[in-house]
Amino acid sequence: MDNGIRILSTRPLSDEIIEAATSRGVDITVLSFIDTASIRTTEVIEEIEHASTQITTVVFTSMNAVEAVAEVLQGLRPEWNIFCIGNSTRKLVERYFGEEFITATANDAVSLAETIIEEGTAEEVIFFCGDQRRNELPELLQDAGIEVTEIIVYETIETPHRLSEEFAAVLFYSPSAVNSFFRYNRLGEHTLAFAIGKTTAVTIQQFSRNRIVIADEPGKDQLAWKAVEMLNTDK
Repeated sequence: MDNGIRILSTRPLSDEIIEAATSRGVDITVLSFIDTASIRTTEVIEEIEHASTQITTVVFTSMNAVEAVAEVLQGLRPEWNIFCIGNSTRKLVERYFGEEFITATANDAVSLAETIIEEGTAEEVIFFCGDQRRNELPELLQDAGIEVTEIIVYETIETPHRLSEEFAAVLFYSPSAVNSFFRYNRLGEHTLAFAIGKTTAVTIQQFSRNRIVIADEPGKDQLAWKAVEMLNTDK
């Protein structure tokens, strides 16, 4: 690129956002630092199927959890009161389970827990999550007297890479990806770190003192575009 602006995204992005960035003189390199796999044990499948028979409150904080549950239910739309992270995760919930079942959304797990508590009707929730889920949401709910049943529906596998070049910015979408990236790498002195949410930002702070920019809303393309706009403004 003529202006030398290069961004590393630690998970795939849409072709549209990559092409839009190119038109603005920014080159986005995509290199995944984690992989995920749905858990398909008999026990997990039965737990999901049993949950689908209940009129209850459920929580999703990731797209992976939504997809893992939807794969089991195969088009079934349970009568759930759903609380979920907004933007990309919300869109998947709408697609698989119906917009009418979404009670509320928030931008991160802590805010989502606070929303559930403030809403005040849930005495217990089912939390569909991954094997490396953060503690904040279930702990906040339990401290508020809300019973949390966790169903782990996918696993996260770190796929670290050694990098030999520096980027103007690195985009991080989960604490797991942060851990995987910093296993073999560190940020350049002037590299900006972009985080999808507060919990991801806190994890970055454990490894780096570089400036961290947190997404205005929890969408991977939105985070990438925020980086493109900031770098174009600063150049």
